[in-house]
Amino acid sequence: MQLKPQDFLVALKLIAWGDQRWTYARLAQELGLSASEAHGAVKRGLLAGLLLHNHPASDDSQALAAQEPQAIYRVAAKLVRRAAAAENGAGADNPVRPHPHNLAEFALYGAKYAFPAVQLPLAVGVPTSHSAPAFAGVFAPGGTDFVWPHPNGAVRGVGVEPLHPSVPYAAMQDAKLYDMLALFDALRVGKARERGMAQERLPSLIDPAVPKPVKKALRG
Repeated sequence: MQLKPQDFLVALKLIAWGDQRWTYARLAQELGLSASEAHGAVKRGLLAGLLLHNHPASDDSQALAAQEPQAIYRVAAKLVRRAAAAENGAGADNPVRPHPHNLAEFALYGAKYAFPAVQLPLAVGVPTSHSAPAFAGVFAPGGTDFVWPHPNGAVRGVGVEPLHPSVPYAAMQDAKLYDMLALFDALRVGKARERGMAQERLPSLIDPAVPKPVKKALRG
């Protein structure tokens, strides 16, 4: 099994959604994928450990029912349902959920090698890497801009082949997803300062519990 770019894109989209309820039809529509592509991406994400199955509380309830008297079971099952609802919120109804720790680790240390950047000629498009809103106010203007070539873009710069052809469309629908994709591009094409900022910000967007990296003096 080999991960495809849309598998990483789907996992990031689920991070962006948080506890929102979603369907495969909505997932496909917002990412510009077909329904079969969305299903396939989820299956591969599960196999790779980037996603996890959501186990309904009924599974635990059935186990209790086999072991306990009926009266105790009714009380215990209610507690299980309440605990599951408190832990997962609305997202408990979803078939899968992201594995934030694994996904943050993959985004930081593996994805740029699995999906290397390809620079393209100058083009008009959607800003990415340090040119995107995720870096607004961080670096002084005047440097080279990077863009995903797109007819609805408004910035001219060095073209960067997006992670997946649907990325510009998907990013324009979801600000958090856009931030994560732009930060990922900074890891792929940025200089030392941009990469350092991305190494700090991207994991914290994916997994707020991840320890912050030790800051080092950056050059370039």
